[in-house]
Amino acid sequence: MSGTVRENATALRARLDERRSGPGLLELSGELFAVADLIGGDAQLRMALSDAGQPAQTRVGLATTLFGGKVSPVAVEVLGDIVSQRWSNPEDLVDVTEELAAQAAFISAEQAGDLDSVEAQLFTFERAVSGSADLQMALTDPSVGTAQKAGLIGSLLSGQADAATIEVLRYAMSHLRGRRVDMVMDELIDIAGEQRDRSVAEVRVARPLDDDQATRLAAVLTRLHGREVRLNVAVEPDVVGGISVRIGSEVVDATVATRIEQARRAMVG
Repeated sequence: MSGTVRENATALRARLDERRSGPGLLELSGELFAVADLIGGDAQLRMALSDAGQPAQTRVGLATTLFGGKVSPVAVEVLGDIVSQRWSNPEDLVDVTEELAAQAAFISAEQAGDLDSVEAQLFTFERAVSGSADLQMALTDPSVGTAQKAGLIGSLLSGQADAATIEVLRYAMSHLRGRRVDMVMDELIDIAGEQRDRSVAEVRVARPLDDDQATRLAAVLTRLHGREVRLNVAVEPDVVGGISVRIGSEVVDATVATRIEQARRAMVG
C-alpha cells in the first residue's frame, strides 16, 4: 500500500476502534468479509465505490443504497467511512475492507478475553503453512476454488482454534488474490497486536529460550520500539545459532546460518 492508502487505513482503524462499545460489533466482521467478497468479485462495483471523480457523498449514498437493509446499520456506517476516502486503486478498497473485518473479529476476541489465544493460534498457523509445501500449494493454487480453500481451513482448525481465528483465516486464506501467504499472515498478526497497542516479534532460535531470556528480550524490544512487544518464538534447527527477530517489515538476523551465507556470497562475489 502507498503512504496515502496506509494513512487512510490507519484513520479507518481508529474510527472502528471508537465503535468497540457500540451495538452490532459481534456480527460486524462477518458482514464486512461478505461485503469485501462481493466488492472483490465485481470490478464495476469497485470502480463505482472508489471513483474519485464523484463526490464522497455520492459514493456513500451508493454504498447505503446497495447494502442498507442487507447488513447491520453499523456495517453500513463503516462502509460509508471506507468509501468516503480517496482511493487511487479500486483494489485498495477491498484490502482495507478486509483489514477492518479482521480488526472487528479481533476486537470481539479481546472483549471475550480470547485475544491472547487468537494471536498464538495465528502464529502457530503461520508456522504450519511455512513448513508445509503441500498446504502452501493448496492455498495458492488458482484452480482450487474459494469455497474449497475455506473448507480446507475450516477442517484443519475445527476444534483446534477460537471462532475468531477460524473466521479470519477461512476468509484470508481463500482470498489471497495473488498475495503471499506469509505477507497476509504478518498483516493479520499486526492487526491483532494493535488491539492492545503492542507489536508482535517473530523470534527464530535454534534452542528454546528460557523464561529469563524471553523476559529480557521482550524488555529490550519494548524499550527500542516504544510500545509493548510480545514474542512468538519458533525453534528451528536450521538457525544453527544466534537469533533472528522480525517485527513487521523490520528484521534483525544474527544467526550463524545467515553469517555463513553472507560470507559465502562475499567469497563468490
